[in-house]
Amino acid sequence: MVLSSSQNAKLESEVLRICQELIRIPSVNYGEGKGDEREVATYVAGLLSEVGIENEIIETAPNRCNVVARIEGSDRSRPGLVLHGHIDVVPADAKDWSVDPFSGEIKDGALWGRGAVDMKDMDAMILAIVRLWAEVGYKPPRDIVLAFFADEEAGSIFGSRWLVKNRPEIFSGCSEAVSEVGGYSLTLPNGKRLYLIETAEKGINWLKLTATGTASHGSMITTDNAVVKVADAVSAIGSHQWPERPTKTASILMAKVAEAMGESFDPKNLRKYLKYFGGMAKMIGATLQNTANPSMLQAGYKTNVVPQSATAIVDGRFLPGMESELLDTIKGLIGADVSIEMMTRDVALEVDFQGPLVDAMCAAIKSEDPEGTPVPYLMSGGTDNKALSDLGIVGYGFSPLKIPADLDFMSLFHGVDERVPVAGLHFGVRALHHFLVNC
Repeated sequence: MVLSSSQNAKLESEVLRICQELIRIPSVNYGEGKGDEREVATYVAGLLSEVGIENEIIETAPNRCNVVARIEGSDRSRPGLVLHGHIDVVPADAKDWSVDPFSGEIKDGALWGRGAVDMKDMDAMILAIVRLWAEVGYKPPRDIVLAFFADEEAGSIFGSRWLVKNRPEIFSGCSEAVSEVGGYSLTLPNGKRLYLIETAEKGINWLKLTATGTASHGSMITTDNAVVKVADAVSAIGSHQWPERPTKTASILMAKVAEAMGESFDPKNLRKYLKYFGGMAKMIGATLQNTANPSMLQAGYKTNVVPQSATAIVDGRFLPGMESELLDTIKGLIGADVSIEMMTRDVALEVDFQGPLVDAMCAAIKSEDPEGTPVPYLMSGGTDNKALSDLGIVGYGFSPLKIPADLDFMSLFHGVDERVPVAGLHFGVRALHHFLVNC
């Protein structure tokens, strides 16, 4: 399906309108089961129903709502594609923002608000595209399952995890999936643009450390102090220098960066290329090694009482194939006096940057930016693709955006003044449409 100029204009207008309206629905996920996607799910379902796309709202707990639909493809003998986004967002404190975080205000050429890049922009792209298809009677080349998930921002318990476990038939016949945090541009210092397509994700080990000691009066000499033990463990983990561990994905990415910068590639020192990533260096750097960040501490109940126990929470993230190294290292750092408990574990993902689906992504980027170079990358966080992998579905991150060179894109995720450039959103919906009609 080649879009006419009027269809292109409608697609661009619709994606902006829908993204604004999605942002104005504060579907905030506070964690610990405290979230509410009912209103936004109802809105999404209404947009689909309005153009005749049958859909289902699936409530997995009070007000925890998902929306699913299946669009029939022209060749039903082919495996289907899961096109998914999450409809929850993290909290936003209005007093820290330049604009109301739920206003959907357009300012300085950008659409502002919580969820603008994580990930109501992609949700809006999907909705604008399938609504246009329905209006003109277009069938995509293969079945497409639409899934708008709840609870992605707090472990997907009421979203993709629940649906994969309890309603796997929704994804029957699907072999691949596409979602967030990929296909966005990085402008190198020499002006060349790379488009980072997510083909890998780090795994998750969220760990609880517990130290025990002897409870005593705070005024006495105490040599068996649980607080000291857990503090020593946290300090050891926090100051540990993790070694570089090149993955296949990271090595390809850095080789492409070196080539674009006109440099020879050194496969034994990938960190040397981080200087070219600007504000993305912090995230990309985390994909060259395992990481373990202490994030929570809890001990005691009164100033003059030395408690019997103390705990700490550590956010561990491991590279594909490197989980045992992460755990063995942490166990060695904390010593015998501190116990370790696995709170949450999730898989690492990595797939090759090749095949028909990847070719379609690359062609879609080239259709909008002929000078851009699509490259694979490994993401430090995770997406709902982890849950879908339990069904054997191979996932990618492809939510295309052309980002201005001076915009610190990664800082916008969960950050203050989250916003998406309007021109980037228009670029994205055109590129995503090109991909979907050729995948």
